[in-house]
Amino acid sequence: MADKHRHKSRVALVGAGKIGDAIAYLLLQSGDYDVLVLDQNEARLRMFAEIGISTLPLDASQPESLPAALKSCDVVINAAPFYITSAVALAAQREGIHYLDLSEDLESARTVKAIAADARSAFMPQCGLAPGFVSIVAQHLASGFDSLRDVYMRVGALPIYPSNSLQYNLTWSTDGLINEYCNRCEAIIDGERVETQPLEEVDRFSLDGIDYEAFNTSGGLGTLCETLQGKVQNLNYKTVRYPGHRDIVKTLIRDLRLGSRRALLKDVLETALPITYQDVVLVFVTVSGMKQGLLTQETYAKKIYGQTVDGKRLSAIQLTTASGLCVILDLLMEGAIPQRGLVKQEEIDLNVFLANRFGKYYQ
Repeated sequence: MADKHRHKSRVALVGAGKIGDAIAYLLLQSGDYDVLVLDQNEARLRMFAEIGISTLPLDASQPESLPAALKSCDVVINAAPFYITSAVALAAQREGIHYLDLSEDLESARTVKAIAADARSAFMPQCGLAPGFVSIVAQHLASGFDSLRDVYMRVGALPIYPSNSLQYNLTWSTDGLINEYCNRCEAIIDGERVETQPLEEVDRFSLDGIDYEAFNTSGGLGTLCETLQGKVQNLNYKTVRYPGHRDIVKTLIRDLRLGSRRALLKDVLETALPITYQDVVLVFVTVSGMKQGLLTQETYAKKIYGQTVDGKRLSAIQLTTASGLCVILDLLMEGAIPQRGLVKQEEIDLNVFLANRFGKYYQ
């Protein structure tokens, strides 16, 4: 790709957390991007500076300093918590630069969509794994049917060696996890677009001899409800966990009412659950409908493990989320996707995605 550019694309990366770390590293290794990392955590910034990545302190509570930092950039990647999404998106719109984010927060996504309507550049919220890659897979399968009946999407990032009663380790944003567990979900049921309760409608299934459960969580569908409305009978997204996880989480969030004390819930989770790099990402998408007069079902199932990339150890969730966004960035810089307004994940062709140098991590 480098030969297509006379200069390196300059990327501002807002947020130096687990996923931001992986994005910065993948882009650095590619050799095609100059990355500027903005965060308020000075210890994290020093870590980036040590490997030759430019950094700039940013106080998330005072995002008005953002536009000045974005002046010389081609694109801003928002890997920060959902509550500064609108500030980053507005700064990108003001500067006329492209905007990508990883948000699973429905309100944030609606805000970005509204900002994108008047933008001179491309806005692609909800990149990454779910939302993100899973929508690309679902659209790819759905496009092969004459008419659709059901589209079911299941994704989970799980420890390979669960060792606590939740059978879970923190592998990405705790704020994002709490959002998924506490916020309302979107679905299409019997052709009607509805909101559903998180942590409900538990399914159980087995894959490769291992038992799993899946239940409603918020945000994983991205814009698919809008895209498939009127074309599908049933559409839903559920997060995959090991059996028993949902019941404990429901006790914490509903019975102990920690869902309305999210700062406390975050503290509890981060104090109790260690992070792990020994994880597996499970992607399971099933589509049914009519094909050549027959009711047919097609399924995409994939397990992806963490790995070491050029000497840096990345967990499966870091790798899939970061590489998913990096694919979109490449395609955007190559001019392979629209260059202004809102661009949806499902507009990306699955084969183009997988053929990309970052898409190989999904193979």
